[in-house]
Amino acid sequence: MAFTPTIEAIVFLVTFFVIFGVFLVFDVFKRNEKYGYLAYIMALLPTNVLWGMGFDVLGVYLVLFILWDICLARDLYGVASEKKEINEIILYFFLAIIIQIILAGILPSSILSMKQNTRLYWFAWMPDIYLGPPDFAINLTWVDLGILMGFRIAATISVGLVILPLLIDLKGEEVPIPVFIVIIALFIMPFLYLSYIWLPQAMAVLTFLFSVILFIVLLLITRSGKEVQLKTTPQKKK
Repeated sequence: MAFTPTIEAIVFLVTFFVIFGVFLVFDVFKRNEKYGYLAYIMALLPTNVLWGMGFDVLGVYLVLFILWDICLARDLYGVASEKKEINEIILYFFLAIIIQIILAGILPSSILSMKQNTRLYWFAWMPDIYLGPPDFAINLTWVDLGILMGFRIAATISVGLVILPLLIDLKGEEVPIPVFIVIIALFIMPFLYLSYIWLPQAMAVLTFLFSVILFIVLLLITRSGKEVQLKTTPQKKK
């Protein structure tokens, strides 16, 4: 399907990008409110309009992850300057992901043209990048390799920008080993997704590798609180 937008669609698209921009720079207005986090959700508006207009579905997700990367980079600075909390960033980011998954299940069922070059995963229509097992060859009948590479990089940056503020927040803190397991468990799904888009035939192995690397990094930057501090006591004079 050719990408042939109408004037009305372009107006909607520009308006939604402006709305996203307003929430992206919401802190500039100095209202001391947390509505800036809504930028993650507002990013869904222009990208889904693009999808409905017939824009390449993989390109749509590339645009979406770029917008999310911009939001995450903004909030990474906020965490580094101790102006924002990592918990709120993760909450709104994952909320936006859940909403997008729901929209990917509802919208293509209403607008059948949005199903083009997609495959049904559970109940959501997602880009049909690979032909399937065992080789998982790229579906070159429609996939543009340049867009695919950009999508892979943008999605990887998104996961990295979520993990980095968490590591900054945990650096030097007392974190017991059982909490490591909880943190790693939270990132299993993002690691699985990254493994799928980069190397689907080795998805389980890559996910395990990412989890081990995160475990090692957490060991290096945190402490248990039970470290033994050697104290030198002066000898008494006889």
